[in-house]
Amino acid sequence: MYELFIHPWGKLDSLVINDTVAHTQQMLNLFGYDVFISNNETVRTVGIDGTHGLWIGDPCNGLTLFALFLSFIVAFPGSWKHKAWFIPTGILLIHLLNIIRVTCLCMIVKYKPEWLEFNHTYLFQLVMYGFIFLLWMFWIKRYSGLQLRKSTKA
Repeated sequence: MYELFIHPWGKLDSLVINDTVAHTQQMLNLFGYDVFISNNETVRTVGIDGTHGLWIGDPCNGLTLFALFLSFIVAFPGSWKHKAWFIPTGILLIHLLNIIRVTCLCMIVKYKPEWLEFNHTYLFQLVMYGFIFLLWMFWIKRYSGLQLRKSTKA
């Protein structure tokens, strides 16, 4: 659905990116940094003054992570009453973690730009997917009604 309808439409991607840029700017300002943003339809950059900043593309806005999380929760058993609050809460937490990720990447660009590629490609991917896994496990243990098997040694 994303590739066929949502991405070509572009509005949801822009909304999430604009929110990420705005909150990243607020977090960096809170830490005392002077921040610049270039946020239009083609250039979505946020950064600490004196750096080239960080461009946020559609694949980095978190929508695919939201969809992955939503799919896990919908696919597993559990009451829709709990799903009705757990899904939006999880999506908000994933979005907040993505804002923290972008904030950290902006700081990496300032202090250790040579570390950007590794952190963006590997470390923060592990953090984001690991967090979704923890949310999913929390759902399974707390709300799905499924019992996880514990191995017993003979």
